[in-house]
Amino acid sequence: MSSFGFRKPDDLPVTIPVFPLTGAVLFPRSALPLNIFEPRYLNMIDDALASDRLIGMIQPAAIDDAATPRLSAVGCAGKITTFSETEDGRYLITLTGVCRFRVDRELAVQSPYRKVAADWRPFAADLSERDNGAAIDQEILARALRDYASAKGFQVDWEAATDAPAEMLVNAVCAACPFDPVEKQLLLEADTLADRCDALVTLLELGAHAQRGGTLQ
Repeated sequence: MSSFGFRKPDDLPVTIPVFPLTGAVLFPRSALPLNIFEPRYLNMIDDALASDRLIGMIQPAAIDDAATPRLSAVGCAGKITTFSETEDGRYLITLTGVCRFRVDRELAVQSPYRKVAADWRPFAADLSERDNGAAIDQEILARALRDYASAKGFQVDWEAATDAPAEMLVNAVCAACPFDPVEKQLLLEADTLADRCDALVTLLELGAHAQRGGTLQ
């Protein structure tokens, strides 16, 4: 999947609107479906559709429950790649991940939604597809996922998991598993795909052992 013509950090906008949503993380080249119904975010979608279609997904800071919570340090920008409107005025969209960003600062705005100045440089590698997953041991990941699914009591489409490219598999498991927001943020901020996979395997193993009342030795 392409990065939509964004080849280097300077190709990306300096400021982006952000959608703070606890537990929702977007990864480069992954898809995130969203049901938009709050007026301020309907307005954000309207404005994004009229410009570059980019929106930054970001989690609120996990320990901050203020009315306008602090934002996590890192999010991921996605491009609106599908859009439909329901009869009751909601927007159903899909964001496809483009590049992660570090929040340089939040901006004072007149819009009802929040905007940040984004620093893309720490994640410039997201704009290339050089990491083909060669460093990923999918057998170890599959074993950890199988054990986690068994402990948690849910089903996995093993045929699809076996056939999926490494990056797609790692990011899909990161997004789908019921990790807490801090754990999801850790996965998002992992430097490389191999680092993310290592962290994912650790979380799966810890989750399986905790579910069974055991401990890792």
